[in-house]
Amino acid sequence: MSDAIIVGAGPAGSAAAIGLARGGARALLLERARETGDALCGGFLSWRTLARLDALGIDRAALGGQAVRRVRLFAGEGRSETLLPGEAMGVSRHRLDSLLQAAAVAAGVGLERGVHATAIDDGGVQTRDGATLAASSLFLATGKHGFRGFSREPARWQRGDPVMGLRLRLPAHPAFERLVGDAVELHLFDRGYAGLVRQEDGSGNLCLAVQKSRLDEAGGEPAALLHMLGGALPRLGERLAHADWSRSIDAIGHVPYGWRTAGTAPGLFRLGDQAGVIPSLAGEGMGLALASADAAVAAWRHGGGNAAPAFQHRLAVAMARPFALANLVWRLGENRRTAGIITRAASLFPALVRMTSQMTRIDPR
Repeated sequence: MSDAIIVGAGPAGSAAAIGLARGGARALLLERARETGDALCGGFLSWRTLARLDALGIDRAALGGQAVRRVRLFAGEGRSETLLPGEAMGVSRHRLDSLLQAAAVAAGVGLERGVHATAIDDGGVQTRDGATLAASSLFLATGKHGFRGFSREPARWQRGDPVMGLRLRLPAHPAFERLVGDAVELHLFDRGYAGLVRQEDGSGNLCLAVQKSRLDEAGGEPAALLHMLGGALPRLGERLAHADWSRSIDAIGHVPYGWRTAGTAPGLFRLGDQAGVIPSLAGEGMGLALASADAAVAAWRHGGGNAAPAFQHRLAVAMARPFALANLVWRLGENRRTAGIITRAASLFPALVRMTSQMTRIDPR
């Protein structure tokens, strides 16, 4: 019998598995996919996230990502550019997840792929093939996808017009390198925004958070929406000029941005997006994954599975201010009346951007 079972081998689950194994626990890491994919979300690693990866022994040279030193905002004709508080990195989830999973295995974690967990109940994990895996402590780290029995209610304003996540890979191109360089870009528009960052192979990771009504205006077709936005937003259109439209556009529906939980049962630690979903505009999704894993491992070492409820409450408190600020900036940025105002403010007061970047980081320890 394992001391701990971790469901989900993304950054939160793998980081928790590494910490548990290094603390002497017999940890079993379950992953639904048979091969490491390239998840839709999480291509930006902040300076604080990179420090957490350092602590896990993940070599920055092995990550080999694109250095990100500035944030660039576009809204209509407005533009601002500000240095970040520290050097960040753009890296694919395939690269990040592969390195974290390898580190977990090297630490002694049992990694089982192709295991589809369907339910968590009474200290055990039920799998699709009818097996029950038992452990004294369970860690739920299945990312933005929902998990049966653990509802995540979006904010009231999202319920009538839910938020969708879209992602298009932009191939490496000299013009693309010249346009984006070492920046993470945020293109603001009515009822959504697009974030763009270059990654380790020079390609671009273009992710959108957009309300369903905006997608409906494009006939429900993500490619049509991107063409529409590229025509209306010249700077975004420049970046899309070299897109390979034969590539699939990844999508995830009903993302409950802004949701967080303060409760759990003894023996169950909820990590990353299963603890709270910070608006992706903040660039702290990977930070939350690793910070929650670190805090959960520390709590488990001091109190075992019984420490889970107190851990969950502390994490919820730590998420409150970053989530509130990220929600505010997001709502202002996707509103046509205020997006230009915050872009001009960012241009006039760059210290405000850096302060916001710092205040949307999460530290539950």
